[in-house]
Amino acid sequence: MENNLQEVKDKILRILRIKGPSLPVHIARTIGLDTLFSSAILSELASEKTIRISNLKVGGSPLYFLPGQETSLENFSNYLPGKEKEAFILLKQKKLLKDQNQEPAIRVALRNLRDFAFPLIMNTERGKELFWRFYTVKEKEAKEKIKTPAGKVRLKEHMKEKALLALKPLPKKSRKPKEKSDFVEKIISVLQSENIEIIEEKEQKKREYLAIIKVNSDIGKLPLVLIAKNKKRVTENDLTLALQKSQVLKMPTLFMTGGELSKKAQAYLEQYSGLIKFRKI
Repeated sequence: MENNLQEVKDKILRILRIKGPSLPVHIARTIGLDTLFSSAILSELASEKTIRISNLKVGGSPLYFLPGQETSLENFSNYLPGKEKEAFILLKQKKLLKDQNQEPAIRVALRNLRDFAFPLIMNTERGKELFWRFYTVKEKEAKEKIKTPAGKVRLKEHMKEKALLALKPLPKKSRKPKEKSDFVEKIISVLQSENIEIIEEKEQKKREYLAIIKVNSDIGKLPLVLIAKNKKRVTENDLTLALQKSQVLKMPTLFMTGGELSKKAQAYLEQYSGLIKFRKI
């Protein structure tokens, strides 16, 4: 195992140059590193904008790739859900689609097809209209194909779908620091005793705690999402929600609790062991 974080990052970049878009589990296997730590390093590389993360999921996990390898993602289009796959095939064939002319299910699918469908908002004689271009179609080419009878089309705005649909965060209200519950204090105490650094506290309730942490490893400190719950029995749904938060924050998760895992939760944990680790306290 490499004992230098930068050396490991360089090794991962070499792997991606050779193999193209890859899953964390495959990268971890190639470099001989635990999947959880491998995912953490990939998250750091993504935050540095050295690599990119696909919206497309393979077995619940995104693909990591280098800028310029976008066309290689097409090799994984078979993993798209039903309507998204249908929308992908349609857009690939037509190259350009008017949003309002599509059936509702396809319109929804296009909004989820962020790796392959890019939006164009145009001013036409009917007003502002939304179009979708296939990712290989250049902006200028798409503009030339969308013309009003007068032949005057002004491109008003071109943005990523994520920007179209993302909700603007509400301004944070200033409030007094919330007192920590006994459970949260216990979790923080465990982290401190193991020299685990708390980078940012995201959310805390009486029986729940969410934070970004950094854990020590042989290759340096790695970021993780900490999700702690005060439950006697942890269900599959608990782990599913934890994994969803992990994917939103784009880093692997450490799930801590004093409870026991249900049988379904144990099976789920084994399936997604590369993205979520369980720790009983």
